[in-house]
Amino acid sequence: MTSRAGPGPDGPDRPDRPEAAPGPGDGRELEDDPEDLYENTPCGQLSTLPDGRIVRVNATLLDWLGYRSEELVGRRTFSDLLTVGGRIYHETHLAPLLRMQGHIGGIALEMKAADGSRLPVMVASTVRDGSEGRPPLVRTSVFEARDRRAYETELLRARREAERERERVQQLATTLQRSLLPPALPGIPGAELAAHYHTASADEVGGDFYDLFPVSGGRWGLFLGDVSGKGAEAAAVTSLARYSLRAASASDPDPVRVLANLNTVLEHENHGADPRFCTVVHGLLTPGEHGCGLVLASGGHPPALLMRADGTAEYLHTPGGQLVGVLPNAHFTATTVRLVPGDTLLLYTDGLTEARTDRTGRRGKRYGEEALLDFAAGLAPTSAAGAVAAVGALLEDLGEGVDDDTAVLALGVPASRKDPDDPDGP
Repeated sequence: MTSRAGPGPDGPDRPDRPEAAPGPGDGRELEDDPEDLYENTPCGQLSTLPDGRIVRVNATLLDWLGYRSEELVGRRTFSDLLTVGGRIYHETHLAPLLRMQGHIGGIALEMKAADGSRLPVMVASTVRDGSEGRPPLVRTSVFEARDRRAYETELLRARREAERERERVQQLATTLQRSLLPPALPGIPGAELAAHYHTASADEVGGDFYDLFPVSGGRWGLFLGDVSGKGAEAAAVTSLARYSLRAASASDPDPVRVLANLNTVLEHENHGADPRFCTVVHGLLTPGEHGCGLVLASGGHPPALLMRADGTAEYLHTPGGQLVGVLPNAHFTATTVRLVPGDTLLLYTDGLTEARTDRTGRRGKRYGEEALLDFAAGLAPTSAAGAVAAVGALLEDLGEGVDDDTAVLALGVPASRKDPDDPDGP
């Protein structure tokens, strides 16, 4: 039987044996000594007076910087341990902010070690008010940030490399795009020509194309088209389409037969999982003394826009023309038009009519053929250069609403030429 002492003055009975010593596993043997915790904590610690003089610094920070305590305490200030840029930033920004707020945190600095090397750190400081006549202290925690700085440096390097790579891609795309377009339009007596290519993305090659070239009998072949998709595969089809159209026109410039030849070429190539097709409008231009005759055939392409010298505008439809490269025996149709002095014909790809009106900052409805016709009516009569310049400005005004490349080709007869049906001239 265990004896018990009687009730004490401060409470109930308790055993008269001493309290048991800490045993293994109860956690009390893991308690840290506060002094050891301060000296060897994983972050640096130092305390300074309001004037910056160091009054205490822990072993962790001394080890990082390669100093002894007596070299710093009472002899140096916190700003003495910073690089020149850090010292200026501390004196002009951090110290005033600390006096105003009483604390700062998450500040990136570089400390200068005894051997002259630099140590990237993050610091947080708090002002502790003095008591019993003692001055206030500034307690600063210092977190070693070499790994973070290395990560930031690597991130910056990767970002710059990505920017350089994007510039290389853009340069390649621009060079490839230019190779798919004529460097300049030829001069045709009695006709005026203008063209424009609007790039929706600097990173990708579009499939829009156009060209104008001489054929037999003093006539000229012209075409404008749009290959489905973007990128290298679309560029390859574009190159094939341009070559095929030119080659077919050399042997037989009839626009319907030229499109039929192109359809055979593309349909023969379409054996992969991602077949390519295109829309094309092809024309045969015959310049004359008092205007130009034009035979125009379309393969699934938006209708040409005719702006007359009398100020009217209308679409020149070629109904029934099918997409090029989809069906083995696609059907194509042609129409004939005569351009007199002051008339201008505009060919374009669907990047223009399928653009979204984005002037309000929201994705709006599609621009559409009706709006384009109203726009053209407001221009007529106009020259080829004037029409292309106006359409280029319209594309810029639509801004981000234009999400597909757009090619524009205009053909006009100068208004200064005299029409034989009008004895008084134009």
